[in-house]
Amino acid sequence: MTMTASRPTGHPGYIETLLRRPESVATARRLVRTALAAWDMEELADDGALVVSELVTNAVQHARSEVIRLVVSRPGPTTVRIGVVDKSKAPPQHRPSGNEDDSGRGLVLVAGLADDWGTDLLPWGKRVWSELHRKDSR
Repeated sequence: MTMTASRPTGHPGYIETLLRRPESVATARRLVRTALAAWDMEELADDGALVVSELVTNAVQHARSEVIRLVVSRPGPTTVRIGVVDKSKAPPQHRPSGNEDDSGRGLVLVAGLADDWGTDLLPWGKRVWSELHRKDSR
């Protein structure tokens, strides 16, 4: 039996290679929720699921490869970083959207939910990332 599973990264984190298909968005949401539960950061789960949905959806729509990579890491005790890597070097762009448009609001949503977000250009593509910070200091 062949099984695929997320694997921990070098520091607290998870990495998953996903097919560039719309159904990968649900897999990405589950991974983010699982990581946040493992780190006792469930209060970030709804925002994290929404952010990863938007980032993966953008990659599904605009990337130039068959797969994308999701990285969920914990760079600090109160911070989670969600990154989506693809082979397109084109940075994500805010586009104006009207009330009747079905898309175009994803990056506005990410910017509104995230404490920080950005794009890292890579030699072969880019990483679009978002950071969420726990508000309490447990």
